Amino acid sequence: MRVPGDDKSDSLMIGQDTPKYFDEDGTEVNPDLISKPDLCITCKKDGESGQEEILCNLTRVDQQGEEKFICEAYEPRDIEK
Repeated sequence: MRVPGDDKSDSLMIGQDTPKYFDEDGTEVNPDLISKPDLCITCKKDGESGQEEILCNLTRVDQQGEEKFICEAYEPRDIEK
């Protein structure tokens, strides 16, 4: 998985506000089209922007098509009473 800035060919993307994601073959992947696992929905990081959103998207894109989703950064939401 590649993200902007990992090589010189990404210099054309400077100035764009939306990060772009690419698979190992160099094909662009739209993270909005990847289903969000139940684990993500129950994570307190779900919905955060910036670096956290990028890390979450990379984790989901990297594991698309896998039978089981694993996230080492998962933190359960606080249950409000």
